[in-house]
Amino acid sequence: MRLTAVSYLNTKPFIYGLYRSDLAEMIDLSLDIPSVCAQKLLTGEADIALTPVAIIPQLPEAYLVSDYCIGSTGAVQTVCVFSQVPLGEIKKMYLDFHSRTSVALVQLLCEKYWKISPEFIAATEGYENKIAGETAGLIIGDRAIGCQNRFQYTYDLGEAWTNWAGLPFVFAAWVSTKPIDPDIAGRFNAALALGLDHLPELLKIIPGIPDFDIENYFRENISYKLDDAKWLGLNRFLGYLAGKNGYRLYR
Repeated sequence: MRLTAVSYLNTKPFIYGLYRSDLAEMIDLSLDIPSVCAQKLLTGEADIALTPVAIIPQLPEAYLVSDYCIGSTGAVQTVCVFSQVPLGEIKKMYLDFHSRTSVALVQLLCEKYWKISPEFIAATEGYENKIAGETAGLIIGDRAIGCQNRFQYTYDLGEAWTNWAGLPFVFAAWVSTKPIDPDIAGRFNAALALGLDHLPELLKIIPGIPDFDIENYFRENISYKLDDAKWLGLNRFLGYLAGKNGYRLYR
């Protein structure tokens, strides 16, 4: 199986489980930034992708092939708007080029929840250093770690969505464009669970990050189980994205 997965810290429990499982010899896994994961699924370069969910309305059919995801039930820490001024004073906002989901989410929150209308700017490499004055920036993934210390204001998108929608949020899910053999799906699910069940062992081999509690991040900020509440949150978000065009998502 050709797999692609997000190359961030929050994915490491899944990767650890896959390579410790009996599927290890069956998978060809590449680690990519979220937008590349989505593109590989869209073009058929990957059979299964841990992909930003915003790609789902663009797929002819989408199948969630696992009971696990990259989600949050509140503050997620690594998907945030950083600014030197309060929300109401933001005039421009850089949009991280790593993930369509986070970009769509921040635009939705600006319009519906925060009630602000900044000029959105497509970001390029190094844009984090241009956040100043009335220009804010959306930063996601590992690059967001430590940014709370660089900027005066931090607005966590996981927390904002839950406060507004009253539901958890799903940033990325394991998606295929066709049904997966039930036996393989079961073994795949078991492999992901294996990684999550062995966090203590994983933490021993992950390099530490100064002033950042990796274990707390795995256990409290990232919520990995794709439960019924997350399913509702996912469909609420996809409904906003798809509008009248709708989408086909199978669980």
